[in-house]
Amino acid sequence: MNQPAEARSSHGLEDQAASAPLRFVTAASLFDGHDAAINLMRRLIQAQGCEVVHLGHNRSVADIVRAAVCEDADAVAVSSYQGGHSEYFRYLVDSLAEQGAGHIQIFGGGGGTITPAEIRELQDYGVNRIYHPDDGMQMGLVEMIEDLVGRTREARE
Repeated sequence: MNQPAEARSSHGLEDQAASAPLRFVTAASLFDGHDAAINLMRRLIQAQGCEVVHLGHNRSVADIVRAAVCEDADAVAVSSYQGGHSEYFRYLVDSLAEQGAGHIQIFGGGGGTITPAEIRELQDYGVNRIYHPDDGMQMGLVEMIEDLVGRTREARE
């Protein structure tokens, strides 16, 4: 028996959304000119078959939230070497939630500037994962990206 048109069209949209590539917004945080790491990360994310909207360096929370919402992103990945990471990532979590986009996953890193205690606090606050240099040494870059993509895929499902 045929389904009503409404059921067919909504089911079709769900199938399309589930099969669409994951979409990430990447950026380096405000007042941060260190963009080598995020440039490498975005290329590795793309190599996993994901779409990436790269904003570059010196980007505000408002820039990232606007792009993530407008681009219907599944996740944002932010590099922050400028020292204001705790406030920045908390504001990012809050701003996405205020825009009704609390489902967008947040990932970050910042070399040794983000301490393990701060990482725990930020992850407890709502950041999916902050990657520390120790993660890079233990996992390697490709495995870190596979972890980030896998976490985003799980959140979408």
